[in-house]
Amino acid sequence: MADWLLYTGVFLATFFGMEGVAWAMHKYVMHGWLWVLHESHHRERKGLFELNDLFGVFFALISMALIYLGVNGTPVLAFVGLGMAAYGLMYFLVHDVLVHHRVAHVFVPRSGYLQRIYQAHRLHHALETKEGAVSFGFLYAPRPEKLAAELKSRADA
Repeated sequence: MADWLLYTGVFLATFFGMEGVAWAMHKYVMHGWLWVLHESHHRERKGLFELNDLFGVFFALISMALIYLGVNGTPVLAFVGLGMAAYGLMYFLVHDVLVHHRVAHVFVPRSGYLQRIYQAHRLHHALETKEGAVSFGFLYAPRPEKLAAELKSRADA
């Protein structure tokens, strides 16, 4: 029984911790030295895929490797990998499906949490530049009013 408490805790800690990892990767790597890949996400897509999708492949491979290692020897690693996979699924559903309509145009949220995420990500894309972006999280976002003020100060600078 105690093992399942540990594994559940590891899964949840990984899932929620991935937001911090994603934020740091997005701000310092995607909008930093790997802008050459991420820039494709800030431009109109021509086709089904964009270079930015390689980041998802990278994290999926790490997740699969951890699950494999967990199933074949160190069980706790499987739950780290599953937490990463669950975060990746939520990222895909919220970011790619809801915000960017890459699979289908589901709906535009009019209130609540999903509207806040939607607005924050649209503000992130407002200044199509490497340095001008605000809001680097994917499943958490500051208030849109705060982001709009930050965006305005960057645009004025």
